[in-house]
Amino acid sequence: MAGIYIHIPFCKSRCKYCDFFSTTQLEKRESYIHAVIQEWQAYQSQWRKQDIRTIYIGGGTPSLLSIESLQHLLHSILSSIHSSRIQEITLEANPGDITAEKIQAWRSIGINRLSIGIQSFNDRLLQLVGRRHTAQEAIQAVKTVQAAGITNISIDLMYALPTQTMAEWQNDVVQALKLNVPHISSYGLIYEEGTLLTHWLEQGKLHAIDEEKEMLMYDHLVEQLTQHGYEHYEVSNFALPGLYSKHNSSYWNDTPYLGLGAGAHSYDGEKRWWNVADIDHYITQATNHQLTPEEEIITPEARHTEQVMLGLRTSRGIKCTAVDMEKASAYISKGLLQLQDDNLVATTKGYHILNRIIEDLV
Repeated sequence: MAGIYIHIPFCKSRCKYCDFFSTTQLEKRESYIHAVIQEWQAYQSQWRKQDIRTIYIGGGTPSLLSIESLQHLLHSILSSIHSSRIQEITLEANPGDITAEKIQAWRSIGINRLSIGIQSFNDRLLQLVGRRHTAQEAIQAVKTVQAAGITNISIDLMYALPTQTMAEWQNDVVQALKLNVPHISSYGLIYEEGTLLTHWLEQGKLHAIDEEKEMLMYDHLVEQLTQHGYEHYEVSNFALPGLYSKHNSSYWNDTPYLGLGAGAHSYDGEKRWWNVADIDHYITQATNHQLTPEEEIITPEARHTEQVMLGLRTSRGIKCTAVDMEKASAYISKGLLQLQDDNLVATTKGYHILNRIIEDLV
């Protein structure tokens, strides 16, 4: 099986923490969608053989696209593959873009899963990091989606935001649980180079949450969600039984995926390639069938490192034979790794220093 990721880079405004490729040039949406379709047409004869099962439309803010653009995009792909095998079509959405009418239209063109970027239920923190919705709008958006018949919903939450208190984070977790969504993704804030928050951090205008407090926030999240029946199936992802993200799981399970759009990455098991992260260059190149993505051939050593890294991020772990068990034993004795049958699995405590563990084991 395989998946298709489609990058839609358009945003009304840029969040202060975001380093993904995005643009506020909304007037270029139609020409961009045309370019993405042209790119797909260049790949379709090769990738229709890949047994495509998932499509993920991410960004950016894909919910800013018109229904007509989304329909045209999906029809172009679904009409040229075995669409009956598609299990999951996810659309990322901003709470402020969600209406009952849009949800019905999204459903009618095949979208059966929504990933809603909430980040926080605290208006002060939302404003601080540049989100364009309020806490109440986020809550109402989820309820609107549920009432309209889409039950496969994921929400995103962020913790370790500047000035965020433990009480505020605990309230966010409580509110997330009240919404009764089947999937929750949660990430600690990373101060990425070039973002406004990082600029403020370097200027001393704000201070990062200390590492110990960030770990306590993560531990609280894990404890509360697992107590309420969510399975902690990947470092940052939690789902009710049977409702894992099929598309995102492909990234961790070494499954091929095709990335369409500016800055999108692809992987076929042997190499990885990615498009130019410039909207004008991408539109010109894709429209004229002249895309020249950069690529990286994956060596056996790099492949092994990736398999260890990705496997240890998940609840399935890795085979014990994949690493030096003498080194691994030291982490087992400290409660950072554990044995589950023939697999080596990271504990919640181990997730705190997972990068260091992986670096040591490979």
